Amino acid sequence: MKHSYLALVIASVLSGAVLVGCDKNDGAAEQAQQQMPPAVVNVQTVTFDTVPQVQTFSGRTAAYQTADVRPQVNGVIEEILFREGSNVKKNQPLYRINTDNYTSSVASGEAAVQQAKANYQTALANNANAKAELASRQASLAQAQNDLQRLQGLVDIDAISKQQYDQAQTQVRTAQAAVQSAQAAVGQTQAGIESSKANIQAAQANLNASALNLNRTIVRAPLTGRSGRSSVTAGTLVSSGQPEPLVTISRLDPMYVDISQSSSELLKLRQQIAAGKAQAGMNSVELVLEDGSVYPVRGQLALSEARVDESTGAVTLRAVFPNKNNVLLPGMYVSARLIQSVITNAALVPQSAVMRTPKGGTEVYIVDADNKIQVRPVTIDGTYDGQWVVTDGLESGDKVVVIGGSKVKPEQEVVVKPLEESSPAPSPQGEPTAKTPQQAAEAVDASDDDTAEQPAQAATN
Repeated sequence: MKHSYLALVIASVLSGAVLVGCDKNDGAAEQAQQQMPPAVVNVQTVTFDTVPQVQTFSGRTAAYQTADVRPQVNGVIEEILFREGSNVKKNQPLYRINTDNYTSSVASGEAAVQQAKANYQTALANNANAKAELASRQASLAQAQNDLQRLQGLVDIDAISKQQYDQAQTQVRTAQAAVQSAQAAVGQTQAGIESSKANIQAAQANLNASALNLNRTIVRAPLTGRSGRSSVTAGTLVSSGQPEPLVTISRLDPMYVDISQSSSELLKLRQQIAAGKAQAGMNSVELVLEDGSVYPVRGQLALSEARVDESTGAVTLRAVFPNKNNVLLPGMYVSARLIQSVITNAALVPQSAVMRTPKGGTEVYIVDADNKIQVRPVTIDGTYDGQWVVTDGLESGDKVVVIGGSKVKPEQEVVVKPLEESSPAPSPQGEPTAKTPQQAAEAVDASDDDTAEQPAQAATN
């Protein structure tokens, strides 16, 4: 009994000591927490500005002009007159086709023309003879008519016999028939002249066709550009109707870049412009090559197709780029950046300031007038220069938490430090965002004036 009582007393004393110790520790922790300074956050003051919407699209390069060279006459290739893969000039000879048949046709055509001209001269001579014969017959008719008229008075007084008068009448009728025959002969010779003229024209046309075919035995380049591989060699029989081209020539300066944009994105853009939320952008296009380098010359947007591709649901935009050094080749995969619209009243917020909600929304922390954290839902419309473009949810003068948001919570009191006192927020490429939207737009305009070499029609927004 004594031992049990002693154990109970010792346990009670120890329990009291533990409780006293816990109370002291809790009080110290609470006091330490009350003595901790408020969290420090870096903020950026919201200002609204005109912000360009830079869109990035994938695209493919295409030759400015392409020509498939095919023969226009039949024959055997005698010689190839160019080097494959070289630059050729317009009308430069590329192939020579055997000319034997066409030289013979030209010679026959020249002989036919000379024969037709000789026949024409003969027709002219026949016509002259027929006209002379007509004149003689007309003179005979006039003489016979004069004789008949003179005999008319004599027969009335019975100075001549009735038989003589009848003979004179017969001579007049004979002379009239001769004149009609001579007139018909003149008409025939005149028709012969016209026929000879037609024969000359036909013979000359055949000669011209033969000469043209002879000239076409030299196959020439239809445009200036770079040649591809020849599909034939010397000795190959070719024909004017063959489907396979002899060679393809591509004009590479300037160069087209075909860009695909979703029709839904284009519709959204047009709706923003129609509602006054944005303005039409610029026609300048920046190109990023396959290795990530930026093409040194900007291009111009040339057209926007008026239809949607049923298989992809995209609209094709086409830009024109100068290509003096032939850096761009047809079929290259590239990325194109262009400013399709300009948002007139938007704020740029660093990406570190924006948070995603579980439901997929976006929000930021702002510091109110009491230096307390508040949550503000925002609407994001793309990025510019490594920052989010906020079109709704913020007001001018709001202080958006850029650095330190992860260690605070709503309604918590904080110490505000402007972002300018710390290092600038880096862009995704690791470079400080130095240009304002207005400066960027002015830079684009300046580069357009220096690099636009080919006139291009502005695409319809």
